[in-house]
Amino acid sequence: MIENRIYNFSAGPSMLAESVLKKAQEQMLNYEGSGMSVMEMSHRSKVYDKIITDTEALFHEVMGIPDDYKVLFLAGGATGMFAAIPMNLAVKGNPDYVVTGNFAGGSFKEAKKYAPDAKAAADLTDENFVRIPQQSELKLNPDADYVHICFNNTIFGTKWNYIPETGNVPLVADMSSCILSEPVDVTKFDVIYAGAQKNIAPAGVTIVIVKKSLLGNAKPITPKIWNFATETEKDSMLNTPPCYSIYIAMLVLQWIRDEIGGLENMQKRNIKKASALYDYLDSTDFYKTTVEKNSRSMMNVVFRTGNDDLDAKFVKESQAAGMSNLKGHRLVGGMRASIYNAMPQEGVEYLIDFMKKFEAANK
Repeated sequence: MIENRIYNFSAGPSMLAESVLKKAQEQMLNYEGSGMSVMEMSHRSKVYDKIITDTEALFHEVMGIPDDYKVLFLAGGATGMFAAIPMNLAVKGNPDYVVTGNFAGGSFKEAKKYAPDAKAAADLTDENFVRIPQQSELKLNPDADYVHICFNNTIFGTKWNYIPETGNVPLVADMSSCILSEPVDVTKFDVIYAGAQKNIAPAGVTIVIVKKSLLGNAKPITPKIWNFATETEKDSMLNTPPCYSIYIAMLVLQWIRDEIGGLENMQKRNIKKASALYDYLDSTDFYKTTVEKNSRSMMNVVFRTGNDDLDAKFVKESQAAGMSNLKGHRLVGGMRASIYNAMPQEGVEYLIDFMKKFEAANK
């Protein structure tokens, strides 16, 4: 690890792989002989056109995305997509939403502005979002515009352990906090979208993977920059895209392909990290996690001591020990360790060692 770098457990923006940062550093002032930084070059230049074209091709390669899907590079984050999805897909105005956390709830609330008959096919609010509903619990409308899920819930530390069956109704997934963490059968989804700042790149670019057969149904009020058909026609170049974030996404995808060996190996890495942390949490009564075992996230591990003062002490002392952003979200409290792709195994082991020492000193 680079000297003086800490272990950053932030839920986002998150840490990036050191080799990616070093490559970006090497190319900062002069990208491949262009005489300028990617930050400076025109998005209409041949040099940048190759960057964005290569990045799209890498998404297809690394994720196994079929040719009948388009990869778009947009702005506005997942929050922007909360509006863009119903604007583009809610032809009848009656999509189904599965509310499994804060962002899933936010997307449902936003959708109702543009699709007034949107309904919650399941809502885990009363259970404080400690689990993912089973297929049998989903009250799906066979005539809905689409079914929307948040595949990994960053704040509450849950993840879908299955892909819901929706029949002929398109399935839309917010994968902001788990994209590129494991292989995903893209053909089971009709739209996948993700903010970049957790597993892809710095904040700024939003990835939208959309089945081409769904294009062309946008509502008249849809802004041009969020009209999936218009952006597809322009290859995400309707206006100046988030150029530097897309460039870093290219480097990250190259890292996954060339250094990690693909998403199968990335999944093995992530399972090893998450298992080590959950195994320790399951072995002690000092720390508590309320997430049901079959709904646990590989990316966001939430836990607490049960004492708010002790939790605050944990966060303060962990910072002094060279770790950052372990404080839980304000809606949940306690602690949260976000262990995205770039978090090394050593960082998780370092956290576990600290947790053991803290437990011994504060029982």
